[in-house]
Order: sequence, then structure tokens, then C-alpha cells
Amino acid sequence: MATKETLAELKKNVESYIGQKVILKTNKGRKRVFVKEGVLEEVYPNIFVVRIDRGLNSERKVSYSYSDILTETVEITLCGNQLKIQAS
Repeated sequence: MATKETLAELKKNVESYIGQKVILKTNKGRKRVFVKEGVLEEVYPNIFVVRIDRGLNSERKVSYSYSDILTETVEITLCGNQLKIQAS
């Protein structure tokens, strides 16, 4: 079970990668998995925001909660590394 300390540690971990390119792998259920590349832009107490460049001067911002990482609905991997951001 996730405790407040686990979420705080996860938030600190995500916060240390602000401004870096990440690969998001999102599980939308029923075998639908989306993989997108973006920049980790902002971190808030309950959510984090990733800016996704969709080409042709179009970008989109998506937000996820830290519990999405804990429940493995979202996986974050740093570009260039195979380092995954996950709960300890």
C-alpha cells in the first residue's frame, strides 16, 4: 500500500528530471497502450505535467498523478537512458 512517504519520494524523484526529455508509456486499458515522447515540464503537489510536441507547431500538455506511476498506468523513461522513474 502506498504511503505518504512513498508518494513524497516519488515526487522528489520526478522533480529531479524537470526539463528533460521523457518517453511516456500509457496504459489506457483493453490492450490500448500509447507511447509518446515529451518534456517533463512542471511538478505540482499531486500531479506532474508533460509537454508533447505533435509536429506542425502543435503541442499538447498532459498531466498525470503520482499514483498513476504507482499503479503502473503510466511508465516514464528518460530519453537516452533506459532509466525508468518508478516507486521504490
